[in-house]
Amino acid sequence: METHVTHRIAGILGGMGPEATVDLMSRVIRATPARDDADHVRMVVDNNPQVPSRIRALLDGDGESAGPCLQDMARRLEAWGADFLAMPCNTAHYYYPEIRRAVSIPVLNMLDLSAETIAREHPDIRTVGLLASSAILRLGLYEEALARQGLEAVSPRPDVQDALMAAIRRIKTGRYGNEVDAALNAAAAQLADAGAGVLLIACTELSVVADRLNTPCPVVDSAQVLAEAVVHEARRAGP
Repeated sequence: METHVTHRIAGILGGMGPEATVDLMSRVIRATPARDDADHVRMVVDNNPQVPSRIRALLDGDGESAGPCLQDMARRLEAWGADFLAMPCNTAHYYYPEIRRAVSIPVLNMLDLSAETIAREHPDIRTVGLLASSAILRLGLYEEALARQGLEAVSPRPDVQDALMAAIRRIKTGRYGNEVDAALNAAAAQLADAGAGVLLIACTELSVVADRLNTPCPVVDSAQVLAEAVVHEARRAGP
């Protein structure tokens, strides 16, 4: 009799933005070694675009905290049967400690997983170029995660970052074109010139357009790292 892998259920804190959430789900499907439907990962998804703006709260300073909303979403996903949680938004990981306190199930940390992946796959590289939102850069979230792996981060120049942030906002609208390609590749080139040995796509909006990136530098995509971690955690035996 044919048997299938029994999966733990993944709960996805989504909607930040919606396209990035769908992108993660697609990546999980592609990363799963499946023979048919029954081998795929079961996902319970709260694709909630009404999460308070992380940029307004953390960068502009005039918005409400997303923490309480994310805690409510996490509790709901746990109640719906999720065995662990994942959140395809790098900036929202500012609220990771609050989310972790709200539930009794594991919460994957995309920032730590990405830093660990770089250290493991590129052991000779010490400098990481960040393709990220301005909030991530200002808060220094990836600098902390990378430092724990003995790595240092380099960020785009302010003018280059401003253009990249404008591109991120356009991606969130679902309507974007060549200006996004130009901003993404200008940032990548400037980071390489600044000494980055590897580029980290540290914004899931940019992960949506990762195939537009043209650079000789090796690239680690935080969304792909998270997707592979979801598959691994879902297939892991035990509680």
